[in-house]
Amino acid sequence: MSTEITTAKLDAFFRNILDIEGFSSADDSLNGIQIDNDGSPVRKIAFGVDAAMETFEQAAVKGAGLLFVHHGLFWGKSLRITGGLRKRVKFLIDNNICLYGVHLPLDQHPKFGNNAVLAELLGLENIEPFGVYNGKKVGYKGTFPKPVTIDEAVKKINFNGRPPAGIFPFGKKECTTAAVVSGGASNNARDAIAEGVDLYVTGESSHSVYHECLENKLNMIAGGHYNTEVWGLNAIMKQCITELGIEAEFLDIPTGL
Repeated sequence: MSTEITTAKLDAFFRNILDIEGFSSADDSLNGIQIDNDGSPVRKIAFGVDAAMETFEQAAVKGAGLLFVHHGLFWGKSLRITGGLRKRVKFLIDNNICLYGVHLPLDQHPKFGNNAVLAELLGLENIEPFGVYNGKKVGYKGTFPKPVTIDEAVKKINFNGRPPAGIFPFGKKECTTAAVVSGGASNNARDAIAEGVDLYVTGESSHSVYHECLENKLNMIAGGHYNTEVWGLNAIMKQCITELGIEAEFLDIPTGL
């Protein structure tokens, strides 16, 4: 590939990997380029979970020409560019940083997605799609090669050394099956119950499913929304470095949530 890596070339590269078009009707995020640069070549890519000012400022300090985020600025409706949003947009334009957002296609990807990586960390086998969101299955489920406890499952994922937001040991002491949907997917616990899964891993817990999990003896790990959505970004970043030879860096800005 040419040493002149433009945002258009990067957009084509990401779209060749991630099913952005396939999620156009299921995902209200404006996946792809959300704010472009002035056409200058990109020499470094930064990756971060959230399109927040702190992330933008770190990207600028690191000299990134494109910032790839999981949670972008635009979510399916027109917004007035005022207040905090204006400040964010202005900062990106003033620093000539392209903002690239990918939501559900990054959760779902069978190799580089958040859920595929989490399933791999758990050591699951016989993996298949799981967890419907707006008509698309974005998570994965599978079997453990040997039974594991909920505490062993936490250690397998590790969550970058951060404690999970919540651990709910409501089911079997040793799990033989597990399902994963990252982020705010507590409602998919009902899918795990319906499909007879022993352990459900997600980002956020929810009062509305607590008693259903308890009564149906489903173990659940709520790793934290942020903690479960760093994995796809890191996987795509490594692919960029390998295939494009471009400098890239992950910006770790945890929210604790």
